[in-house]
Parts: sequence; structure tokens; C-alpha cells
Amino acid sequence: MDDPGVDPGELREALGFIRGVNRRLGGTQALLRHLRRWSARWEPGRSVTLLDIGTGSADLPIAARAWAERAGFDLRITGVDLHERTLEVAREQVKGREGIELLRADALELDRTFGARSFDYVHAGMFLHHLPNEIQILTALAIMDRLAVRGIVWNDLTRGRLERAFVGLATLGRGPMVRHDARVSVEAGFTRREVLEYRARVGLDYTRYERMPLAGRFTLAGERG
Repeated sequence: MDDPGVDPGELREALGFIRGVNRRLGGTQALLRHLRRWSARWEPGRSVTLLDIGTGSADLPIAARAWAERAGFDLRITGVDLHERTLEVAREQVKGREGIELLRADALELDRTFGARSFDYVHAGMFLHHLPNEIQILTALAIMDRLAVRGIVWNDLTRGRLERAFVGLATLGRGPMVRHDARVSVEAGFTRREVLEYRARVGLDYTRYERMPLAGRFTLAGERG
């Protein structure tokens, strides 16, 4: 999926698969659950800003914006992704929708693109497992913390035997890109110990680890006092 020369049809299938996974296996609700909780302290009439890193086809910004509109909040979302063809699909998805902006940007250089404390909240959904090493993962978490005024949500995959077995069943009948990327993603997921180690090393003491075992997902999320 990350290859600049990826086949457009295979990319669309893969992005559609990810949208389905987020919708059915808790990725969408993982973000919305925290926003609902935190919205109890949002000031009436004030716009709230959210940065979505590795936005893919922008399904989570669309869901978050729709929830906010129903709840009476003005949630303004900026989605960033480095992959131009993925952004083309995202632009199609958000066409005609207000309150969502899409930008091409490198997640590891966002503190150069935006100033410190530029957004109320920063979210990364199923993105950090794409990073190839620990240094980049720690860098991305530190940037999320630096850009957020109020809080962050790291929403990603867990790694284990159950997840390995499930991904094979979930991708039956899918194209080769979906089957390959799904297996690679699960192998690149995170254990609880790893997440808590990253939390300590970046100094995210205001965040809390929550696991969704049946969905093979977790969040590390929190709001500053």
C-alpha cells in the first residue's frame, strides 16, 4: 500500500478493507469513545480541532465529524498522509463535506509543518505499526504529544497468536495486497509491554492503555488536566 507505484485498483480494495475493519472491529469507536468522554468539558460555541495522522481514506475523520455534528459540536479535522494516491481516494470520500481538510505531509516532520500545540487533539489510527523502527515510533509519539493542547489517541493493532489466526480468516477471498498487508500489519502490531515502554520513554504519563482483545486493537489515550 505504501509503494508510490501501487496499482490503483488494489489500493482502493485495500483501503475499503481497512474502512470495514475500522467500522466493524472497533477502530472507529475507539476514537469516538474518547471524544465523547472528553466532550463533556468542551466549551459551548468553541471549535475543537483534531489532527488525524496517517488518515488513509479519511474514514475516521468522516465518522468523527458526523458524530460531532449530531452532538452539536464544531469539530474541525485535519487529516494528513504521505501517500498521494491514498489522498486521492480520501479526497473523493470527503468531497462536499465541511470541517475536514486533507494535506500531504510526513508524519515524522509534522512539528515542522505545524507549530507546537496547534491542535486540541491528535490521533493516529493503525499508522505507527507502519514505521520501521523504534526510533521512528518514539519520534511520532513525541510529535503527537507536542502538537496536542489537550490530548492524544494512539489507536493500533495488538500482536499475538489469536490475531495471527484471525487475520487469515478475515482476508479469505481478498486480493493479494490485502492478504499481504494484513498479515504484515499484525506482525508489526504491539504488545502491552511495548506500548507501556514507549509511553514511559516519551513521558505520556497522562495516557492510559486500553485493550480490545476480541478486536485485536488497543488505544493509548489521555487528556491533560
